[in-house]
Amino acid sequence: MATVSVSSRFNGPLASGQGGYSSGVLAECLEGPATVSLRRPIPLDEELAVRVESDGAESTSGGAAPASGKIVARAFDAAGELVAEAVPAPPLAPWDAPPVSMEAAHRAKNLFAPVSDGTFDHCFVCGRERPDGFGIFPGAVEGTDLVAAPWTPPEWSADSAGVVLPEFVWAALDCPGYFAVHHADLTIAFLARQGSAVHTPVRVGVEYVVVGRPLARDGRKGFAATAIVDADGAVLAQSEQLLIVPREAMSHR
Repeated sequence: MATVSVSSRFNGPLASGQGGYSSGVLAECLEGPATVSLRRPIPLDEELAVRVESDGAESTSGGAAPASGKIVARAFDAAGELVAEAVPAPPLAPWDAPPVSMEAAHRAKNLFAPVSDGTFDHCFVCGRERPDGFGIFPGAVEGTDLVAAPWTPPEWSADSAGVVLPEFVWAALDCPGYFAVHHADLTIAFLARQGSAVHTPVRVGVEYVVVGRPLARDGRKGFAATAIVDADGAVLAQSEQLLIVPREAMSHR
């Protein structure tokens, strides 16, 4: 039994962990690319017990076992409730979105529109009220269905060799997925599942383009793909995501 925790510095909504970062923390309990499902908001500054088990092991909350032959890492809160689980991920579909130049990413950033009720104002990735955050503000890329923003990883997100830690790559990949699906209506939605793969090290102090692409919408569900791309257009990391609109948000539309 291991433990992980999410510092309050790395929140998304004010009272819970940023979804991509929290997913990346749990994904580190497995080897290789992983898909993480978030079952409930991730508590901040709380040790979460993690069990890495073969499939068929039952969770405290009665969650379904993963597909046969897989290893699963499950995280539980202090009450013994399942909060997240990670499984090895199959290869993601190749990133085939239209290229976005650095200049286009800067123009898109100027079109960024935050959620009006302030839900994500203090998110350490996309929150306008976080001068100590990543400052990733995705806006619409003209003539496409994409959103994009420039991003220069800060020193505190990297190891001693200047390579951005995986959990921060996951974090940077998260928020553009929300804006890809919801930038036009800004309906509140939360990350429910993220699968990520890091192909090439992301380095501190280098300016990248972070891109989000909507894949589909089905009722309260939204599907998106995101990527971190360098100035030459090479894809360094990517993710696929499922986002869920809360029922109460749908009822107010």
